[in-house]
Amino acid sequence: MLSLLHIENIAVIECADISFDCGFQVLTGETGAGKSIVIDAISAILGARAYRDMIRTGAEKASVRAVFTDVPRFPWFEENAVDYDSETVIHREIFLDGRNICRVNGSLVSVSILHKLGNQLINIHGQHDSASLFDEDNHLSFLDAFADNELLRNEYSEKYAEVLQLRREIDSLTMDEGEKIRRMETLRFQIAEIEKAELEAGEDEALEERRKLLQSAEKISDGMNEAVMCLYGDDDTDGASGMLSSAEYALARIAKYSETISELHDKVADLMYQVQDAAEMVRDARDDLRYSAEELEQIESRLDVIHKLRRKYGATCVDILDFLEKAKQELDEIEFADDRLERLKAKLVQAEEKAWNAALKLRENRTEAAQAMSERILTELSQLDMPRVQFVCRFAQIPLSGNGADSVAFYMSANAGEDLKPLNKVASGGELARIMLAMKNVLAERDKVATLIFDEVDTGVSGRAAQKVAEKLRSVAAHKQVLCVTHLPQLAALAQNHLLISKEERNGRTFTSVTPLDMEGRKRELARIIGGTHITETTLKSAEEMLHP
Repeated sequence: MLSLLHIENIAVIECADISFDCGFQVLTGETGAGKSIVIDAISAILGARAYRDMIRTGAEKASVRAVFTDVPRFPWFEENAVDYDSETVIHREIFLDGRNICRVNGSLVSVSILHKLGNQLINIHGQHDSASLFDEDNHLSFLDAFADNELLRNEYSEKYAEVLQLRREIDSLTMDEGEKIRRMETLRFQIAEIEKAELEAGEDEALEERRKLLQSAEKISDGMNEAVMCLYGDDDTDGASGMLSSAEYALARIAKYSETISELHDKVADLMYQVQDAAEMVRDARDDLRYSAEELEQIESRLDVIHKLRRKYGATCVDILDFLEKAKQELDEIEFADDRLERLKAKLVQAEEKAWNAALKLRENRTEAAQAMSERILTELSQLDMPRVQFVCRFAQIPLSGNGADSVAFYMSANAGEDLKPLNKVASGGELARIMLAMKNVLAERDKVATLIFDEVDTGVSGRAAQKVAEKLRSVAAHKQVLCVTHLPQLAALAQNHLLISKEERNGRTFTSVTPLDMEGRKRELARIIGGTHITETTLKSAEEMLHP
């Protein structure tokens, strides 16, 4: 669970330390006091997108640090080479230049990697989640989350991927006769043009190297002659080889008189042999040097042919030859397309049958899950003061798609005697909030997330319904840590811990603070929520009665 949150320089919060306990906790405060900033800070620590606009004016960076206790040993730690500790510390810094630095237990991680861990630690439910219930495109994902059918969906996805691949191959072979003839003529011309050149792999590189040598042949020849002369000498001077021979002979005669001279003789002898070998190699290379203007002209002509092919088919001879093989393969496929098309169509029939079988298994699983989910949601809604509501998942068969062959829509009737209709046709704001809370509670039973955060999901709820929502959140908090941002006194009264978000102005700057309330503080805050800024003895008494029913 989340036990500590440290915030620095996020919006109007200069510095705040917030401690959280287990059970049901609420955050209240005046509109604009900064409750949403606390939720934004928690979202940042979970890997949500963060913007430099979040940074407090005048600061160079913002930072959030969170401590989570009793964290399970998720595979995430090993997969990302992060040291595991049941007390996990997450730290994120957000800079003005857009950089984000994230650490988990001291190890650097990317924002996307942090997000994967965050999804396993906290589930945040905001007002936009309630709105998502109106969109029928989301209903199937709600049902699948309840059904926990990832294995079946993966099995179907593999089968459907094969169907898509075969359809793409069939489409690529399906062309009108005129297009087919034009493509074959183009391929035959390209194949003939490349084959006529009789290219060899690496030929262009060898020719360019040879051309470079021939273009500098005169300089190379002069250099080689000079090197031979330096090594062998001429009529007037001794070369290096001869001079080393003389030195070796002179030292050989006196080597017996001194160990030092003997060692010098050995070194000079080694040098003499090495120079003699080098001299022979240089002389042989000079003698092997052959070049002519005619050869250079032939190379230029050959490279011109290769250059023209390069502009059309590839940067090197290897690339051009690869193009040739692909062209031959494509021509062969087109020439025998009809036969291959029939084979692919037969494979497609088999693949579609397998995909349909997998889709039907998935549908069977979803149908059973839909019944169970509807019953659980109805139970939850009854506890949330909606005893006469009807709720069902309606299925419609669709062609094979990425999610199977099912379209799912949630229908409900909020009052007795009314027909079932799509949610967006019948649900009011307060009803929608309770439906979403019911679904969250039902889905929460299937996951291992220890902390649930509800950000003003009670909009449109009041009176007895608000009391029921408060009682439901309190019951959920018996098994999970629940944090709730609220404006309802019924919720605040049933919380086990109450945090007040308040702001004040000092020296022309706004500062937000977070204060845990004692019983007296809770009474005054409840009185404010009930009666506004003008707190009376009557509102204080009402608040006290709510805290001590």
